[in-house]
Amino acid sequence: MGAQIQSQRIAIDLSAGALATAAGISRSMMSRIERGLVSPSIEVLDSIATALDVPMSRFFVDQVRRLDISFVPAGKGLKVEREDAVKGYHYELVGHLLSGNLFVEPYLVTLAADAKPYTAFQHPGTKLIYMLSGRMKYRYGNQTLDVRPGDTLLFDALALHGAEAFREGPISYLSIIFTLRE
Repeated sequence: MGAQIQSQRIAIDLSAGALATAAGISRSMMSRIERGLVSPSIEVLDSIATALDVPMSRFFVDQVRRLDISFVPAGKGLKVEREDAVKGYHYELVGHLLSGNLFVEPYLVTLAADAKPYTAFQHPGTKLIYMLSGRMKYRYGNQTLDVRPGDTLLFDALALHGAEAFREGPISYLSIIFTLRE
């Protein structure tokens, strides 16, 4: 529980002393709580939760087992070669998650000069596309959107989707697919 309190405090860049003051307890008591040397009363936990602006239940969840991080230096993503890949669409896997119930696949997608529009992508999950460069007309179901750098699309990937027309190159975008694990 102390580790949960400490991680919440650090996440909002708050010192232990400032949290102790806001919660109405001594600094030494806060230190002992965070180090797991004492078990705080419900009233003290409620005061700490209020000071951190989080529900008290947050302190009873073991987040340590669910934390995961993926770091991929620029240009070092895994090039993904797909047998069924659309010609001219190049995929670079730029991260991954190994824990939890959510499977996340972030790709840097670049379209080569010989790439052709393709609107028949369809797969389970939710997809987020963030345009980095270029301009294209993007089809989602029966809608067509003019997508430019800085634009974001978020949609259910079960509907047919994909680039309908290229307006300006070079085109690159971040494509992140979110799927619940079975």
